[in-house]
Formats: sequence, C-alpha cells, structure tokens
Amino acid sequence: MYKEKLIRGFCHLYSGQEAVAVGIEAALQPGDTIITAYRCHGFTMTRGVPVHNIVAELAGRRTGCTKGLGGSMHLYAKDFYGGNGIVGAQVPLGVGIALRMKHRGENEVMESSCDFICENNKYGMGTSVQRSSANTSYYTRGDYIPGLWVDGMDILSVREATRFAADWCRSDKGPILLETETYRYHGHSMSDPGTSYRTREEVQSMRRGRDPIALFQKSIVDNGLCTQDEVKEIEKRVRTEVDKEVERAMSDSEPPLEMMFGNIYHGIPPNYKIRGCDLKTWGSPFVTK
Repeated sequence: MYKEKLIRGFCHLYSGQEAVAVGIEAALQPGDTIITAYRCHGFTMTRGVPVHNIVAELAGRRTGCTKGLGGSMHLYAKDFYGGNGIVGAQVPLGVGIALRMKHRGENEVMESSCDFICENNKYGMGTSVQRSSANTSYYTRGDYIPGLWVDGMDILSVREATRFAADWCRSDKGPILLETETYRYHGHSMSDPGTSYRTREEVQSMRRGRDPIALFQKSIVDNGLCTQDEVKEIEKRVRTEVDKEVERAMSDSEPPLEMMFGNIYHGIPPNYKIRGCDLKTWGSPFVTK
C-alpha cells in the first residue's frame, strides 16, 4: 500500500517485534492502559482496534480509528494513548497519565506507578546500540528504578515479565523497567531500506532463527496445542481476512475538508473567529462532523 502511495507520510513497521506487543497485552488486566511511540501498529491491534479501522487510518480514511486525521504514528483506542510521533514523548506523558490515575484512585497498573518497557530493537534509525552507548544493558540504567532483561522475541517470556512488573506496581513497590531485546526486520521507516548499516545476512539470520511468530507456532505445535496443518489454516484464514479488510478500507471515503478544524479547542472562547476563514463555510473547530 505504501509503494502504491495509498499510505502517505512516515510509516514505521512493527515486523519482527510482535512478541512485545502480544506478550504485554496477554499479561494486562481490563482497564490497564498503554502509551507507546510511533511504531504503534502492533499495539493498536492488540488493544482491540479492528484491522479495517487501522488500515483505514493509515490510508487517511474517515473510518480510521482517529477518523483519518492521525495517520501511521497517531493511532489511539480505549485505554491506549498512542502512538506519539515525537521521540521519547510517551515517557513524560505516561507518567502524567499515571499521576492522574493515582489522584482519581483508579485500579490500573499506572494508578500506583508505571511499568517502563524499553523495546530494544538494536538500532536507533541507522545507528546500532554498540555505537551509541557505552552501557548497552539498558535495564540497568534506571538509576533507582529496578530493571529486568527480557527476551523480546519470545511471547511467553514477555508475558511473564510483564505480569511480574504489573504485580510489582500494583503492590505499591514503585516503578520498574523492562528491557525487551527484539529486532526490526525493515528499515527505521519506509524511506529507509535498512541495509546500509547492517548486512542482509544479519536480517535473514534473525528471520530464520528468531522470528517471534515462528517460535510461538513451534512452541504450541511441540506442546500438542495444535497441529501444523491447523497453523497453516489459521495463517490462510488471517491473510484472507486482512485482504478483505484492506479492500473494504480503501473503499471508504476520505474525511471532508472541514474536519481540518475539528477537535482543536475545548470550550468556545468569546468573540471567536479564524482569520481568513468563513465558519459558515468551513464549519466549527469545536465539533467533529
């Protein structure tokens, strides 16, 4: 879709890091909240947003989860605060959300404190962690915040570590830091081929030996939870469903131009007007149509 110019702007794929989002979601309770960075497609899906609404948002359609106005980096859902395009912006925002919950007495993970989860996918854009940090054991760098290293390519490892961290927070022991060591298969974004700072052999080695989906499939087959034929049938069914949802999303309409001014202000200021804009023509910035 991106190469067909159906998705515009920056687009950061989550391929290779699926175990982190899936493992975290499997460990949380209803009402627990998440905030993340711009590589947010996986978290949006695990938070329950249908494929149709995710694809529609990526393509700027009105049926997108943010009505076609957010795009790839700004996906939101109930108990999911994004999707943030500014590097690191989710950290202070997440702490602020936790403080709000504490004041309101809500019983989520963030009510007591935060689980800080670092997705270490080995590269910051085109710079490897070995070139950017003297100490690459990021779980040890939380100062007074205790930390754990987690295999971020193993769904069950992430799930159990997140359960431990969530229980830690709910027990009023303070925040905790998890470093989930994972890997992104593609470049930093769609404009980055991802091959100028690492070899194709490195990427293929990770795909062959450490792919989180393949590892989980092997685990459930080896433990007799399903057969290989059943796995293949699931894959076939999912691909068919995704293709249908993509086709459906692309047939949806784009948001009308007047929505550009929607959801900007809270409350109407006195004598409000937009210079050079006729509100009768463009509509109000206080109402999403």
